[in-house]
Amino acid sequence: MSQLASFPENLNVAVIGASGAIGAEFVRQLADDERIARIHAFARSPLHPPGSKVVSGAIDICDAGSVERAANTLEQDEKLDLVIVATGILHRGDAVRPEKAMGDIDSDAMTELFMVNAIGPAIVARAFLPRMRRGSKAVFAALSARVGSIADNRLGGWVSYRSSKAALNMILKTLSIEYARRFPDAVIAGLHPGTVDSALSAPFQRRVPEDKLFSPAQSVGYMLSVIDRLTPADTGGFFAWDGASIDY
Repeated sequence: MSQLASFPENLNVAVIGASGAIGAEFVRQLADDERIARIHAFARSPLHPPGSKVVSGAIDICDAGSVERAANTLEQDEKLDLVIVATGILHRGDAVRPEKAMGDIDSDAMTELFMVNAIGPAIVARAFLPRMRRGSKAVFAALSARVGSIADNRLGGWVSYRSSKAALNMILKTLSIEYARRFPDAVIAGLHPGTVDSALSAPFQRRVPEDKLFSPAQSVGYMLSVIDRLTPADTGGFFAWDGASIDY
């Protein structure tokens, strides 16, 4: 049974960030989907393909040349039906940590988060959106985060992460307006995966209720269901793992 029944058959998919907990799970579940013909799994270091459908490739989303080279590995006339950008950074050892107060703001750490969480996905969109199929449903989805919602911010803190994800949301919204003029069947959207048991969330799981801490398999299953339900009317939107719309 396919998780993407609203798409045509023989889908071509690209997963950017295929070595992370969520990206790898997207590759695994999509490889088991009967409607999927090929999956381009891009990561900093090429993966060991988990099946005959999977084509492994290298990408560094912070390097525009690397992103262009990755897009150019597709066959000349090959079109993509689904692109998933599953990259992101919240912390990196002691060098990058979520701020508890404004006095913790560090310009180098903030620059790194904006590069990975906002600028990188924009570079990916520039290279991969022109490779998407016309005339049938096509989706470009990037992982955002509920804490990137300005309307939902009631606790403060985490200024760099919140701001970088808010910037990503604006990038997706802006691109959706331009893209809809040429690709009326396409959807560009941000997805909130929930709190997933992964290296990204590991230091911050203590107060997460047990039923709200998802395994990668749960989260990806939920998000594929959301992707399957998206229509062109949803383009530019920001959606939670359960399909609920999140205010920017």
